[in-house]
Parts: sequence; structure tokens; C-alpha cells
Amino acid sequence: MRLSELGGKEIVDYKKAKRLGVLGQTDLEINSKTGEINHLIIPSGKWGVRKGTNEIKVPWHYIRTIGTDMIILEVPENN
Repeated sequence: MRLSELGGKEIVDYKKAKRLGVLGQTDLEINSKTGEINHLIIPSGKWGVRKGTNEIKVPWHYIRTIGTDMIILEVPENN
């Protein structure tokens, strides 16, 4: 799957039944040595909030399914 195909998908935490954001509004944190994606960084505030504040940092290994319309996460209960 190409990164361009991920754009516009909703990101959902299925345990909390909570919409976290849309991938088009999300940054990827990539390991510069290996090229692997480490985290999704999802802004959780209103537009206009400075970058780095009010964001959710989701480890890539929390992703369980990438479907046609959404990305389903399994976030541990203690997060």
C-alpha cells in the first residue's frame, strides 16, 4: 500500500469506540536509519493550535487493520 492510499482514512480506537482523526491531518514519525514508521501523530485540538500541542502519538504497532475507509487501532487500556 502506498502512503497516498492512506490519505483521508479515519483513525478509530475500537476499544474506546472513539474517532481519533483523519490520516490526511496526521503526521508520520519515521525512523531515519531504518525507514520504518514508528508513530502516527494525530492533532487533537482545533485548527490553528500550534503543532506539538494537543496531539496523540500512536505507536505503529497499535494498528490492527487498514480498511478501505478507516484504520482500526488497538490501544492498550492504560493509554
